[in-house]
Amino acid sequence: MITTVDGIRRNPARHRILTGDRPTGPLHLGHYFGTLQNRVELQRLGVDLFLVVADYQVLTDRDLADDLAEHAENLVLDYLAAGVDPDRATVFAHSAVPALNQLLVPFLSLVSVAELGRNPTVKDEIAHSGRATVSGLMFTYPVHQAADILFCKADLVPVGQDQLPHLETTRTVARRFNERYGAPVFPEPDALLSAAPLLLGTDGGKMSKSRGNAVPLGATEDETARLLRAATTDADRRITYDPEHRPGVAGLLQLAALCLDRTPEAVAEEVGDSGAAQLKKLVTEAVNEYFRPHRARRAELAADRGFLREVLRAGNERANAVAATTLAEVREVMGTV
Repeated sequence: MITTVDGIRRNPARHRILTGDRPTGPLHLGHYFGTLQNRVELQRLGVDLFLVVADYQVLTDRDLADDLAEHAENLVLDYLAAGVDPDRATVFAHSAVPALNQLLVPFLSLVSVAELGRNPTVKDEIAHSGRATVSGLMFTYPVHQAADILFCKADLVPVGQDQLPHLETTRTVARRFNERYGAPVFPEPDALLSAAPLLLGTDGGKMSKSRGNAVPLGATEDETARLLRAATTDADRRITYDPEHRPGVAGLLQLAALCLDRTPEAVAEEVGDSGAAQLKKLVTEAVNEYFRPHRARRAELAADRGFLREVLRAGNERANAVAATTLAEVREVMGTV
């Protein structure tokens, strides 16, 4: 059920991968090192890559989807700036593929309310939503995600450890559909676990759009410097890599290490007794140097919003064709019109 990037190198062309993001705000450095780099590498290897701009799923934990079109375009912008090739990858919007969303009804009939309520990822997301009540969409989210994955018959899904329960729901839906209707329509997709480390934010916690501790990919060099100067550290002048006891310092060391292609321990040794100010200076210089080409590409792409919309239109067209074929097959085995 679990594989790695190294595990698909032998025959990448036989794999189709579905992944994506919710357009709730700008992507940040954690997204880049955690997922975007990996997607570009998978594309380079030759896998068939589907990237979903999961706009419908924005509504799982909020009442309104503010600035949705702008956020969706900015996701496409960040994908392309990172190296995603729209001629080789299918970039599409969730809401633009009706046939995909029609799979939700038969899929919901395959899981019980109790099973959805026990999903640990859903329980955790509800607990951290900060809301007194949540919509029914939060409970059906894993099944909606199953429709995202199975409409294109993806056999691999990049996930973190915390997302494995969602993928298990997808595998359950695929298996039960095939058993109920006596036809091998859907694969049971495997988890693709990346070796990328969890990047900590400027407060020492997980880097997140909602926590206000992230450095956006679209930040300028000056904005990056300002955000990193405000990062949480501690009073110990000697810089050491200790994620458990010094998470703020560890997060900065990790970020510098990723940009410099070194280990956090080596970066810590270089800073030594020079203190947090020197560490932040080193990290800022490393980040700005590393992302200078990325920012140049991003600025060039941002100047042509029409191109971004065309990429999404073309991706929507291909995704609709794939979804229509899958829905026709589902209707045939179910015996519906």
